[in-house]
Amino acid sequence: MTENAHILEDCSAIIVGKNASITNKVLFGHNEDDRGNNVMVQYKVPRKTHKPGEFLTFEPECAKIPQVQQTWSYLWSETRASWKAPFSDTFINEWGVAIASDSCSNSREDMPELTNGGIGYGLGHILAQRAKTAREGTEIAAQLIEKYGYTASGRAYQIVDKDEGWVLQVVKGKHYVAKRVPDDEVMFIPNWYTIHEVDLSDKENYIASPDIITYAIERGWYTPKVPGDYTDFDFALAYQDPNQKQDGNIVRQKNALRMILGKEPDDVRAFSVKPQRKLGVQDVKDILRTHYEGTEDDLSEGYFINPHRTGKRTICTGTTIESIIVEFHEQTELTCVWRALLNPCTSPYVPWYLGISKIPPGYNWLPPEIGFATHFNVPPADLSYRPGRAWWAFQDVQDLADASYKEFIDLIKTNRNSLEDKWLTSQLEIESTVEKLLREDPDRAKDTLTSHTEEQARLAWVTWRELFQILLSK
Repeated sequence: MTENAHILEDCSAIIVGKNASITNKVLFGHNEDDRGNNVMVQYKVPRKTHKPGEFLTFEPECAKIPQVQQTWSYLWSETRASWKAPFSDTFINEWGVAIASDSCSNSREDMPELTNGGIGYGLGHILAQRAKTAREGTEIAAQLIEKYGYTASGRAYQIVDKDEGWVLQVVKGKHYVAKRVPDDEVMFIPNWYTIHEVDLSDKENYIASPDIITYAIERGWYTPKVPGDYTDFDFALAYQDPNQKQDGNIVRQKNALRMILGKEPDDVRAFSVKPQRKLGVQDVKDILRTHYEGTEDDLSEGYFINPHRTGKRTICTGTTIESIIVEFHEQTELTCVWRALLNPCTSPYVPWYLGISKIPPGYNWLPPEIGFATHFNVPPADLSYRPGRAWWAFQDVQDLADASYKEFIDLIKTNRNSLEDKWLTSQLEIESTVEKLLREDPDRAKDTLTSHTEEQARLAWVTWRELFQILLSK
């Protein structure tokens, strides 16, 4: 499926600055939205040492990228799809650097410069393999884009660690701008460019193509009100296709900012806003699950209409195939990835700890090297119904909810909330136990995290398989 086919169907993300967060660490949430025939597979990619002369090959038409000597371990959430998913995967590496992305099509760029075919899908993998911090990841991305050029019309990457959240917005070719989310603010992005002002002299908070402004002037996309004074430059306004329909983006960003602020936003296009109170994991869950309940934008009539099918684009939508919330921890192994397969309104957020040594059974059926090699040529069997794989338990329940949302959602929520309450209650105990073990016996600590994550992932799977049978009998 092409980049253009996913306009307004792709993804939403939220970054909570560390001083705006209850945890005093950055919080990061992301909904991955994709149409088509998809499944999600989870991998634990090991740390590796590489020989001189090795190259990374992603899309066959793109550049071969020289590999570095040392690459880091990372969790990789892969969208395996019949349509050769080019940008849908998410990552978090052993240093606690998380990477996800959202379409921002279309940009205005119609004369992109690409070297050896450019770089596209591979950017996320490379950042996960090489970055120790969010800032370093952003710098690595900038260097790669400057060297090779980027292949998609327009895209935004979130590159996040416990201390900083960066948003990198890319134009097809060799132009980009990245902005650091202020520590006391919260950013939400749907599927458009959200970076407006760009201060090239502020190296602490911006990383950008040196000619990001002058190129826009040359192309006729921006004319300063005062010649030589670029303070009125607006990246989004200059580089976004002005003919792109934005209704789905406006309604998502308006309602997300409304929830973040607790009031109507002054500017529905704001890059980030300062909340009146600190936000926690539950707040991020609520935003990623919202169908705008209780507002004029909720057209479900009390769920008599499936809220994903009202004709108004919601944040939790029928095309959401995974939702994650990264709760960073000072001890990197204890960073918790709260993962919901498919719609987060019909699936629980299950705690997966970064320090696990392997993926829970049923959530992976391939070694990472095979997943990597076949990403753009997925065997049909990988997409077929397999009750022995966890994905399908959550898909079955979602399918019933899609058919009769009002009839089933209350029971689904009861089961969902019961599991999440259980995990919240036990979180402090498991993390305190492992924190002590990390000092005394790191191998045992890793085993404990692996066993705990496996148990919770299994519990969610079994509960949802049983719930499907209960719903089916109603």
